[in-house]
Order: sequence, then structure tokens, then C-alpha cells
Amino acid sequence: MALGIGFIGLGIMGNRMLTNMSAHGGFDLVCGWDPDQATGAAVKQQYSSLQIVQNVNELIAHSNVDVVYIASPPASHKEYALAAAAAGKAVFCEKPLGIDIEQSRDLVSAFDDVGLLNAVNFPLANSPAADMMKAEVDAGNLGTVISVDIRLHFAPWPRGWQHSASWLSQRTEGGFVREVGSHFIYLTERLFGSSELINACTLYPDDNVSCETNVQAQLSCGNVPVSFSASAGGVGPDIVEFTVWGDKKSYRLTLWDQLFSTTGESWQRELVDIADARQEGYMRTLDNMLAWKEGKDCSMASFAHALSVQESVEAILSGDI
Repeated sequence: MALGIGFIGLGIMGNRMLTNMSAHGGFDLVCGWDPDQATGAAVKQQYSSLQIVQNVNELIAHSNVDVVYIASPPASHKEYALAAAAAGKAVFCEKPLGIDIEQSRDLVSAFDDVGLLNAVNFPLANSPAADMMKAEVDAGNLGTVISVDIRLHFAPWPRGWQHSASWLSQRTEGGFVREVGSHFIYLTERLFGSSELINACTLYPDDNVSCETNVQAQLSCGNVPVSFSASAGGVGPDIVEFTVWGDKKSYRLTLWDQLFSTTGESWQRELVDIADARQEGYMRTLDNMLAWKEGKDCSMASFAHALSVQESVEAILSGDI
């Protein structure tokens, strides 16, 4: 039987998940809720079988909902996830897990106490490029890993397709370190274990509202130093780049799904046989989600994984070493 999903939040990410779950075919799009009624009505026009409910409690209590998918702004994640846990429902949540460390620690403990399935949507838990790097690192094919570089730039921030999510421009819940940097801190920890922040310099506008504009930070995963450089502004194409430098072989992931390797002279494109790496990643995420719900081996990121990432992200943003 298809896995029944209830969608909390029908904005950019909710719509993306609806599209991909519909294309996958292993999911029953049961019901959805959004605080904006017009958004719910627009989604209903596209997905006529999706029931638009009046409130979150109705969604969580729906008998056909097996998993509550949370795609609302991060400050609301704890409330909705705990309500789902009280109803005995598994939760699949967008990142970041939260913005308050203590609240997220309480959330992880609450799910551990009741033994309910929990996962956060880090696509780099499932992408072909990330899986290949993981296999190569674990096999020792890079030799000694010298360092990791994470480099991000956005002009402008938020990106044009995110214009409806105004909270992304504000330091309370948004910013590119939480929204994008967290993915690559997650990937670093997936490859090399828990990270520790060594130092950070984060610049903000003087309005006390807007999110960060420039970040330089140094982290460490055991003996692997990690440099994190991120900024926004100016004109030019986005930069989203993750490089693992080994003394035998190095890997570079650019723009999320374009993977390159080098043994010294030039970069060679990997995974050229995959026609659409982005779509392949979506389908792998959903395949893993079905395996996760069935208790099979999978590479989904748990709330505990997301909390570890959140601790590094919030430390970078606050400068709290």
C-alpha cells in the first residue's frame, strides 16, 4: 500500500514534495494544510484528490496519514512534530530542525523516548554524488584527507524563486547559513563525523532584522579541517561548491549535483550516465523514505543528525565558540 502523507505547509517546499511524491507513485497524498487559505486553494486545483483541512490537528489525526511532512518555517517545527508524536505519527521534516538548540534537544529526546520514526530532509543523505563520495572516502581511495572547503555565494539572497518566503531574509529564522550551509555541514559530518566549530566571523546589516551577509568559519571533523566561506550580494551567478582534498584523489561537488574528481592534472566529470542527477536524487530520497518507514536500511538523516548540524550552524551565526 502507498504511504499516506499529510503536508503541513504548501509553499515552495511543500509543492516540490507534492510534485515528486506524485511522480514517484509510492505515496498517497492524503491531506494538506497551510495558514494561507489562497495557497491551499491553489494547491487543491492542481491536486484535486488532496484534502485541504482546516487546521493542523485535523491533519495529524487523519486516519490515512502515516507520516506528517513538515514544510513550515523552522520556528514551528517543534510544535508540529510534538503534536504528531502525541498522535503516534512518524515525522519527515524540512531542515533546519529548529533555530533554538535547547528546543531541538528536547525534540530529539521526545522522539527517542517514544521510539517514533523521525527524519529531516537533507537531500545529500541520498544523492548519487554524495553516495559516491561516501563510498570513496570509506574505501580510502582519496588517501589522507587534507581538508574540506565549503564555498557559497548568492546574488541576491533570498534567491528569486524564494520571493514568497520573506522569512528567509531575516536573521530570526532565515539566512543562507541555515538554508544552504546546513546541507554541506551535514554532508561533511556524513563523510567525516561530528564537527566542532573552531572560530567564526559573521557580519550582519545594522538593522537588527536582516540575515547575515558574510561568513568565514573554521570547523574540524576529527583531524580534518573544514573551511566555510559564504556571502551574498553583488551581481553574478551563484556559487555552491564543496571540495574534499585528498593526497591521492580529490572530489568537488558543484551546484548540488555536478560531481568532479581529480588525481592531479584536471577535473573529470563523474556520474555522466545519469541523465538528470537532480531528479535522480529526489527519487532516491523517496525510495529511502519508503525503506525508512518499513524499517529497512536507508540513509535518511534523523533528528539527531539534524541537531548536530544545527548546533554548528547556530554557533557560526552567533559566534559562540
